[in-house]
Parts: sequence; C-alpha cells; structure tokens
Amino acid sequence: MGGGPWTWQWGSGRLSPASHVSLSPQGYTSFWNDCISSGLRGGILIELALRGRIQLEPLTARKKRLLDRKVHLKSDAPTGDILLDETLRHIKATEPAETVQTWIELLTGETWNPFKLQYQLRNVRERIAKNLVEKGILTTEKQNFLLFDMTTHPVSNAAEKQRLLKRLQEGVLERWAGDPHRMDRRTLALLVLAHSSDVLENAFSSLTDERYEAAMNRTKEVLDADPEVEAAKNRGTEMIWAILAAFNKA
Repeated sequence: MGGGPWTWQWGSGRLSPASHVSLSPQGYTSFWNDCISSGLRGGILIELALRGRIQLEPLTARKKRLLDRKVHLKSDAPTGDILLDETLRHIKATEPAETVQTWIELLTGETWNPFKLQYQLRNVRERIAKNLVEKGILTTEKQNFLLFDMTTHPVSNAAEKQRLLKRLQEGVLERWAGDPHRMDRRTLALLVLAHSSDVLENAFSSLTDERYEAAMNRTKEVLDADPEVEAAKNRGTEMIWAILAAFNKA
C-alpha cells in the first residue's frame, strides 16, 4: 500500500490535487506505489469537472460508453491554481479531443506519441507538496536514506489530515445511505481516487475490526458498481465514474 491515507482538499475544502498528497507521517510516498501519479491526474480531471470547466461529450447512439466519450472544454476561465490551469490549457489546445483514459496517459507522460509529450504534467507531487508547505499543512526536512539524502515533507498539521480521514470514514459508516448517489460528490470522488491510488485500506486502518469490515464492504459495493449504469443515474458524477472505469480497465 501507499505511504499513508490519501487526503485531498483545496484551501476552500474542495477536492483537488494541490493540497494533500498521500504522504506518510515521515513525509514521503511509498517507492513501490506506482498508482499515485495516475491517481493524481485523475483527481485533476475530476476537480475541473466539479468546477464546471470540462465535461464529457454528450451521450450519442454511437458513443454510449464513458471511455469512448471525449473530454470537452466547458469553460476556459482560470481556476487560480497552477496545476488545474495548466491542464485546462492543454485540454483547450488539443484537437481532436481525447478521452478520459487518454488524458490520464498524456498527463502522466505514459504515451508513445512523441507529438503529445508536451501535455505531461511534470513534478506534480513536488509541486503539491510545496503548495502544502505554503499552507502550513506540511513542513520540509532532509532525511538520509543510506546512500543519498532526500527532501521529505512530514505532516505538520495532523488535525487537517484527520479531518479528511474522518470525512471519508463517515461517508461509508455514519452517513452511509446504501446508495453512492446519496453521498456527497466530493466524498464519492475521494473514495474512487483513494482506491485508484492504492491507499484506501490505509484510510480505514485506525478503525476497529467491526467498523473496518463494514467500511470495506460498503466501499466494495460502490467500487464494484457498473460505472456506466451509475453515471447514467446522475450526470453530475459522470467524470467520477469515468475515472473509475479508466482505472478498472488499466
């Protein structure tokens, strides 16, 4: 698993990749977790959709599946965040439009197309960590790892991290209503992204055995749902389910 529970939040409380990244209390992510990078990019796409900047192209007779529908620009109004606005400019400049799955590959640099390499978002974890340091949520330290020194960013505001963990835990426990569409959209997105980044179990690790089992069973119920069916029930969550579909296919 990753180096700690994956928590997300802009300063205003919105889901977004530039406030919390899955850091261990020691301040670094697990070397073995290669899912976090793509999970972060998926979170960027979700945040832009929730802010009304992008959307999936309208459903048609030919393009019914989430992963066949292109990501279209809805508004190019700046968000005020560097990473989100950089992604927005890439999407605006891309012709023809690309799908959700392709955008995750482009933004992570996992593409064989040399003409698309400019769309990669570079140093995302480092830029997120710097943003969090500026917000007072993380700090910066040097740690020695045998043969080399590494800059790490330990959590300095544990209360903020615990608040977001509590939000996720309560979403599948106290506030659970048996239907993902009765969950807050950002809590649903947080659940999907934590799963996609392989850090979800860590988010529930502090629970008692009984509550842990209940949380995991309800989470499984959400994650095992058919994204196509669920997206059709609520168009406001289409991008969230499209991200889950992309990771399910990966």
